[in-house]
Amino acid sequence: MIAKTDTPSSQADRPQEMPENGIQASSGRLLAKKHPRLAKTTAEPESLRYDAEAIAAHYQRRPLQVLRRIITVLTPTVAFVAGLWWDGKRGISVKNERRHAVKLRELLTKLGPAYIKIGQALSTRPDLVPPLYLEELTRLQDQLPAFPNEIAYQFIEEELGQVPEAIYTELSPQPIAAASLGQVYKGKLSTGEEVAVKVQRPDLRECITIDLYILRRLSAWAKKKFKRIRSDLVGILDELGDRIFEEMDYIHEGENAERFYELYGHIKDIYVPKIYWEYTNRRVLTMEWINGTKLTQAQEIAAQGIDARYLIEVGVQCSLRQLLEHGFFHADPHPGNLLATPEGKLAYLDFGMMSEVKPHQRYGLIEAIVHVVNRDFEGLAYDYVKLEFLSPDTDLTPIIPAFGKVFANAQGASVAEFNIKSITDDLSALMYEYPFRVPPYYALIIRSLVTLEGIAIYIDPNFKVLSEAYPYVAKRLLTDPATELRTSLRDLLFKEGSFRWNRLENLLKNARKSQDYDLTLALEQAVDFLSSERGAFIRDRLVDEMVKSFDALGKNILHNFTYLLKERVGIAAVNQTPAATVEQQQTLEHIKRIANILRETRGFDPMQIAPQIAEAVVNPGVQRLGQQITTQLVQKAIARMIRDLLVSEELVPSQE
Repeated sequence: MIAKTDTPSSQADRPQEMPENGIQASSGRLLAKKHPRLAKTTAEPESLRYDAEAIAAHYQRRPLQVLRRIITVLTPTVAFVAGLWWDGKRGISVKNERRHAVKLRELLTKLGPAYIKIGQALSTRPDLVPPLYLEELTRLQDQLPAFPNEIAYQFIEEELGQVPEAIYTELSPQPIAAASLGQVYKGKLSTGEEVAVKVQRPDLRECITIDLYILRRLSAWAKKKFKRIRSDLVGILDELGDRIFEEMDYIHEGENAERFYELYGHIKDIYVPKIYWEYTNRRVLTMEWINGTKLTQAQEIAAQGIDARYLIEVGVQCSLRQLLEHGFFHADPHPGNLLATPEGKLAYLDFGMMSEVKPHQRYGLIEAIVHVVNRDFEGLAYDYVKLEFLSPDTDLTPIIPAFGKVFANAQGASVAEFNIKSITDDLSALMYEYPFRVPPYYALIIRSLVTLEGIAIYIDPNFKVLSEAYPYVAKRLLTDPATELRTSLRDLLFKEGSFRWNRLENLLKNARKSQDYDLTLALEQAVDFLSSERGAFIRDRLVDEMVKSFDALGKNILHNFTYLLKERVGIAAVNQTPAATVEQQQTLEHIKRIANILRETRGFDPMQIAPQIAEAVVNPGVQRLGQQITTQLVQKAIARMIRDLLVSEELVPSQE
């Protein structure tokens, strides 16, 4: 047996030790819960788990099979490359470009699912792939050669316990789409619902595992041979193997779809199809049929009166929540899996390839974004240590200025104006030069983000994913009570002990662009945080800043008052009472602008904020804050009054 199997329960519930033959019998509890009829008709394990050691043991006993596969891959690949080289030598590359694009698509299709996945990733990068190649590679998303209906119907009967005619009142005579791992029929249930019936390709596991084995061996050899390669290539391939094996298990895919709906189905204009569990098993998936148009078909979408760019914005916001909030993310968002529905919603399909980002990694990514925006490259270097790109004992001294060079071009512009691909390319060059190692989880994150950005660029070449992302990051910084993000907020707002009001203004402006930014909640959490021990650092410095602003206001009032008073008693030829300094005036202006930003923020309602103010007044922490400000202001005012009114002043000398 090539791969071990286990139940479709959570990872934590899986047994630690597997039988020697690689098969783990299912308890059937989940199967019985979701489709009880199937639990009685099949004893086959419901879920597959990628096991690199079992795969290696299998193919080490079959060297001739491995050699045949290597020859099968290399022979057409070398022929294709030689053809490109020869046409280049003869100067006819442009003339034969379409023919080469077709050959590349046919080559990837012939080589199998692993290589088709590579082609799908390239099909979303119009900034990397010429238009003719892009057009052909796009066909790899759902226009691959289908396998015979007879095999598909046999799988349906084996998996669901009945012939297709007994389950579906209608079933399309031919697949309406064929992808790398399976093909899809359009059907109708006896209850009238239109459904998509997804059936897995035959011999899929054998095709996938031998390629993963060969690539894994090649990666291990390259890592050992070339010392410059520090990334965990084997770990990255194992991560990909885990995801592909999960993708081959349609029960797991159905569970992913339901979890995705629970976490993100509430987001405005996001749609997740329903799973019909009574007609789903390991190799057959029945889900709600979605009428929709690929996001890359911009003209067709526009003809329906739908704004494709808006749907991309929706997709970016959903992706941010996937990566930075809940950590459960769609790792394969190619155009075939993202549809614009006639109702103007963004529908997600194909939940086979999903992955997770752990909480400390999510916070680390947010902190890294903040440090990039803040140009705090020392903080960014430590972020890379926390994110496991650098070992804790790495000397960061040369790396910190290297980060500055990567983002040097952004000195005159916002980092948000850069695209993810350009930043990852620059960072890749940096990682090659210094002792970075790319952790396996990062590869799927970048693949997901770069793929989404590729679709966005296809629709709008000027689309900037980071620009769309920062309002969400700003919202998280202002409302998330996590210690890590409170520390990031402190680092963002303070530099060498000085409060940077312009940063706070920028945060508030960006946060109000986020759809789910709750101003009332933000104010509540701000009060709670400032009145707590965790907020002592910001509270103490905020007191100093508030004193400065009130002092500036008081100075201006006193300046005018003492001038009038002295003029009345006839002793003031020159008013020596100082007005507010330039710095104090600027602080006052910042506070005025922030007040205007808050007033213009969606959800600002004085009637709702009034009770919050009343509660804040009786909050012991807020009272201490007020006492600190009042005490310092009174002390300054008394000292100034004594100096300006009671101390003898030097009279202006008369002219003789």
